[in-house]
Amino acid sequence: MWSGPRTLSTALLRAWENRPDTVVVDEPLYAFYLAATGLDHPGRDEVIASQPADWRTVLRALARDPLPPGASIYYQKHMTHHLLPSVDRSALAPLRHAFLIRDPRWLLASYALVRAAPALDDLGLRQQAEIFEGFGGPVIDSADLLAAPEAALRALCAALGVPFIAAMLSWPPGPRDSDGVWAPYWYDSVRRSTGFVPVAAAAEPPALPPALHPLLEQCLPYYERIRKYKLNF
Repeated sequence: MWSGPRTLSTALLRAWENRPDTVVVDEPLYAFYLAATGLDHPGRDEVIASQPADWRTVLRALARDPLPPGASIYYQKHMTHHLLPSVDRSALAPLRHAFLIRDPRWLLASYALVRAAPALDDLGLRQQAEIFEGFGGPVIDSADLLAAPEAALRALCAALGVPFIAAMLSWPPGPRDSDGVWAPYWYDSVRRSTGFVPVAAAAEPPALPPALHPLLEQCLPYYERIRKYKLNF
């Protein structure tokens, strides 16, 4: 599942992890991304120590690791901006791809709360469009997921050819063993959550500060390239 930051990606991870037939992995390319870019994210050293920092090692394991008894689905939560140009895109071919998108106006309003001056590469929309156009796969919009969680999850499961399970709609609060070591810095709200909180799909996004308008104009074409393929239900 390819998504950018601030897109409900961790809540969707919770939904899949709550299935009895699914195991999950949380942002397995994060250590590679930090080591390669030198960026100073919260918990940087912990993240790099917690995962392989070679993308080749990561992708080989994701495509070949055997599932434990009773599991038939391996759900991988990926951040699109972790897919740096040095990653050979053909290494993604053994995986099946799906996409979680969000209107950049909502995305930027949320992201600006934690980082005042984001850049296009921080958000991963360009990479998301590239992966979609290279491999295809079902697309779900976070606004639809919030407006009608059950219908959205049913549509996603149907598109992936797996049965919908009602357990995906709610989960117990608190941390998970599967959470990345960065969870204490980023997952406060999802750790308090017990499910998706429905929000009207027609809700207007908040006004953005003028300084973010040029970035919004960069983001919108990538979002629109994928949005026209989103699941409708």
